[in-house]
Amino acid sequence: MTQKPALVPKELILPFILITSLFALWGFANDITNPMVAAFKRVLELNNTQASWVQMAFYGGYFTMALPAAFFIKKYSYKTGILLGLGLYGFGALLFYPAAAWESYGFFLASLYILTFGLAFLETTANPYILSMGPEATATQRLNLAQAFNPMGALAGLFVAKQFILNALQSNATDADGNIIFSSLDEASKAVIRTADLMVIRNPYVMLGLVVIAILVIIAMVKMPESKETGKVEFKATMGRLLKNRNFVEGTLAQMFYVGAQIMVWTYIYQYAEVLGISNADAVNYGYAALVIFLIGRWVCTFLLRYISPTKLLSIFSVLAIIFTAGAIFLPRMPGLYSLVAISFAMSLMFPTIYGIALDGLGEDSKFAAAYLVMAIVGGAIMPTLQGMIMDIGGVGYDDTLILGVPEVNFSFILPLACFVMVLLFSIRVKKVVKL
Repeated sequence: MTQKPALVPKELILPFILITSLFALWGFANDITNPMVAAFKRVLELNNTQASWVQMAFYGGYFTMALPAAFFIKKYSYKTGILLGLGLYGFGALLFYPAAAWESYGFFLASLYILTFGLAFLETTANPYILSMGPEATATQRLNLAQAFNPMGALAGLFVAKQFILNALQSNATDADGNIIFSSLDEASKAVIRTADLMVIRNPYVMLGLVVIAILVIIAMVKMPESKETGKVEFKATMGRLLKNRNFVEGTLAQMFYVGAQIMVWTYIYQYAEVLGISNADAVNYGYAALVIFLIGRWVCTFLLRYISPTKLLSIFSVLAIIFTAGAIFLPRMPGLYSLVAISFAMSLMFPTIYGIALDGLGEDSKFAAAYLVMAIVGGAIMPTLQGMIMDIGGVGYDDTLILGVPEVNFSFILPLACFVMVLLFSIRVKKVVKL
């Protein structure tokens, strides 16, 4: 009987654990930030499109820095890239202190933008590093395992967002009838509350920055086996090979659509719930449920990948995502919200599986290929803004008008549905040509 290859060789277990811990760290940043779209909208009295700039700044940072990160890692080393990434992450988080003092939305957006410079370094480094830590036959399964720790960090981020931000915002206070008081106050009263609320938003990010700097110091002190790249960076030749690789090109596009869908589903669950009379703080419970389901899905998929090919499983989960998203659009009230939460189970497989398929067989070219797959996260910057524009069709509310018989917040989920269709088409195409 042929013995199955080890998921992680014994001698690489410690590096695997250390790098895997970073997946939780950027998961925390992602999901403490998602509820901030609704928080900034109320505190600073923005429309939906303006509030969505939070995600534009956050995921735009990935797009800007992923390729420079690949050049840096190619020239230096994995560990150096990780340390620089942690430094930028911590610095961006600490910038929330002066941003709150100036009460400047633009400063907050710039802070998030810089913070995600660091996340781009971390993701550009960690994903291909995990893929390389063992046999190629178990690479996709290994990345799914590492990615399973991402939602653990995300759950922690949501917990902090609810307990220390949303529950503490004075601008969320309601009267006896459940109506928001803030909008009816005079400008002087609003200014006092705005100052206090921006401090509430600031504090967890500053604490996060200090924690990240501490982790940077710890990793700097730990010796990790890694190879340093030497010689000339042949960017032009590498790009020529990558552009001729159809699986890579289509995988990058599929990843862009997937990330856009994921961020839309997790960002606008709060607005969807608000139309049903659920406050932002209470809506975090549905965010929790989505992440728990997502985490369960990651572990289930890690198991299923031992028996079902990644491409086939990607097709199955894409169909599930399409069905659940259609439910979020057309099912009334709570069943629609439950269907919106259920999308997270279908999404759990997608990022690491698309990533593994796109990098399959690329060898040394995978370092630059990984950078483009991280740049594909720009879908999370563009798509939520487009969805916010749909929700602004009838006004700044979420149910000002009906489209196809449903409120505009429901109809706006036509965008993630279209994204999942694109992922399905990719999975069907690669299933015929990729031996995974």
